[in-house]
Amino acid sequence: MKTKITLDYPVEMMGETVTELSIRRVKVRDQVIAAKAGGTNQDKEVRLFANLCEVSPQVIEELDMVDYRKVQEIYDGFLS
Repeated sequence: MKTKITLDYPVEMMGETVTELSIRRVKVRDQVIAAKAGGTNQDKEVRLFANLCEVSPQVIEELDMVDYRKVQEIYDGFLS
């Protein structure tokens, strides 16, 4: 099951406009994959969210912080 996130500030990426993301529930393997790729904690989180939303990390990096916070809140809700 996926949760839809409507972006308040759509992202333009390669000629396409991303207006919403669909994020799936996290599995242990998702965190393992993000951790193995290395980098800062922020880098790992971006890769994790990109994987869960099935978009490139560049899409996550281009999110407005309001929309990024929505992704974080949904992810945090998956863990509680």
